[in-house]
Amino acid sequence: MRGKNLFGVTIELAPDRRQTFQGSFQARAIAGAVVSEMRASAYRVNRTEADIARIAGDSLCIGLQVRGSGLLYTGGDRVHAVGGGDITINHSDLPYAGIPDGEEDFHFRMLKIPVDYEVMLGQTAYDLFAARYADNAAFSRPFRALFNALNGDHGHLIDPARDVTHITRLAMTARGRLSPAMPEVRAALRTGLCYAARDIMMRKKSRQNLTPAAVAKELGISLRQLHVVFEGAELSFSRTLSSMRIEEAKRLLLESPALPITQIAFGCGFDSLATFYRVFAATYSGTPGDIRAMGAPSV
Repeated sequence: MRGKNLFGVTIELAPDRRQTFQGSFQARAIAGAVVSEMRASAYRVNRTEADIARIAGDSLCIGLQVRGSGLLYTGGDRVHAVGGGDITINHSDLPYAGIPDGEEDFHFRMLKIPVDYEVMLGQTAYDLFAARYADNAAFSRPFRALFNALNGDHGHLIDPARDVTHITRLAMTARGRLSPAMPEVRAALRTGLCYAARDIMMRKKSRQNLTPAAVAKELGISLRQLHVVFEGAELSFSRTLSSMRIEEAKRLLLESPALPITQIAFGCGFDSLATFYRVFAATYSGTPGDIRAMGAPSV
């Protein structure tokens, strides 16, 4: 019923599997778009002409198949095998049928963005049948990083409205509607690269020798390009990394009260206690001991 009335789809599930069906769904609005996440037992899903007439969306949809696999039919000879990690891009108001290739549970994330031809730089999307995006080495990492950021903790987004605009343009580029050479698309790629850099920094923040050069090398860009990427961010590379480290330090102070402050400081990537205390005081207007005392349960 939720699929029928919320998504405008028709769900088919064999009678003998209905008693054991399990599923969860959550959605959030962000800058006019909607991000959603679904986990469920495998089922067949169709978006028919009748479904579209009943609930039209006029939106660009970007989906990530996190887990599960199957076939995606969109009419004629258009059929795509979709598995874990695959991204699909389509207009919301075109028919399709999704058929699982087994009984494995699935996990799916989707970003649904209302069509805005100014954002799409005058290009149309109404004829974009669902298709699997073929990864391009230079394009995929920033595209996926921006998609994951929009589907993650929105409190860590740099600029939600801008980020939605940029993922729209990257999706339209992936489907061949915009040229990668356009300045608007290059700006979108820089935003994606910034989130990709932040992913690397978050994963490796405990390394004291994590340098801009090391992150640039992993991204496959020059050091100068990396600094240009961070020009559009709220914080520079170094301040972003310090913010990640100090946030992790605060978490450990509160969640591991027996852990020595010195161990936390060096374990979070700070190269000296003096730097750790200075950054901590500037961020939280107090000492690590003060924060830990505030979080301690009352006796």
